[in-house]
Amino acid sequence: MQSSSLALPLTQPQAANTAVSHRLPSPHLLKQQMPLSTALAHQVEQHRQAVRAILEGRDARLLVIVGPCSIHDPRSALEYADRLAALSEEVSDQLLLVMRAYVEKPRTTVGWKGLTYDPHLDGSDDMHAGIALSRGLMLGMLERGLPIATELLQPMAAGYFDDLLSWAAIGARTTESQIHREMVSGLALPVGFKNGTDGGVAIACDAMRSAAHAHRHFGMDTQGFPAIIETLGNPDTHLVLRGGHQGPNYDQASVAQARQGLLKAGLAPRIMVDCSHANSAKDPLRQPAVFEDVVRQRLDGDRLIIGMMLEGHLFDGCQTLGKAPLKYGVSITDGCLGWDATERLMRQSATALRDIPQEKPAAIG
Repeated sequence: MQSSSLALPLTQPQAANTAVSHRLPSPHLLKQQMPLSTALAHQVEQHRQAVRAILEGRDARLLVIVGPCSIHDPRSALEYADRLAALSEEVSDQLLLVMRAYVEKPRTTVGWKGLTYDPHLDGSDDMHAGIALSRGLMLGMLERGLPIATELLQPMAAGYFDDLLSWAAIGARTTESQIHREMVSGLALPVGFKNGTDGGVAIACDAMRSAAHAHRHFGMDTQGFPAIIETLGNPDTHLVLRGGHQGPNYDQASVAQARQGLLKAGLAPRIMVDCSHANSAKDPLRQPAVFEDVVRQRLDGDRLIIGMMLEGHLFDGCQTLGKAPLKYGVSITDGCLGWDATERLMRQSATALRDIPQEKPAAIG
């Protein structure tokens, strides 16, 4: 009997794009294994309240998010943290210094995605080790008395670190994402939304309005199971100006235009300036000029600029991953401002800001 031409082969070839999964510990389990002590939990809450006071205009200090573009070497990151903690004590009357603990790196195409993804810097993508190393590093920063900040890129990763953060950012490419807006609506910490890559603020305004509302959305619970997540809305969001394709947007006219956009959208006109990215034309050594310009705006009476972001490491510039040996204390992602220049900038800015007459700040909102 002739076989049918429709008969299937005994062994089917595996589809070329079939995904392979490797189970990770749940956020709850990792937090049990690497717990936040009661004392440090109290410290984190105090730092969150301090950030909120600045956002609301009850504290006249500037909020400064400063540190490596991304962390690749825990040893150099903790050295930076030690230096920043000491500097913070000197300038704390004028500046609230928050260390960047950026363990995820957004990528337009491909490349190293951050300490959480590839902690060994070799393409092995040992995320199990990455989440533990990242959490341990953040705990070490907290033990030095510092508030810490990060960019929340992968919503499923946020649960491993959300109890440690005093501030978080949503990047220019994810501000438009519904998933990120829903995630922010359930976070118990202040969050800055960056303007879109075109330099406009409309997308960020939409994001802030969305995040302020309650949501029910798909997500993962603390045990790692799929869940319906119910959020109450986050009132502690603000706009971060980072420039765009047309150039910088930190100047007085651009800040005023952004403020009008916020008011038109019914939002509190509180603004942070990112001194890197398009605002410095991606030249890390131009960041101090941006920072000083914003300080001058504060000295001229603009108290609605609530803070700045600065990318800094132990040494200037950046280096390419894969060219061994790596230089100690130098970024492997975006170029950073070295410690000496950062320290000098913080001290000079604090001195200048002390000349502002001390008046009771007006509430923002």
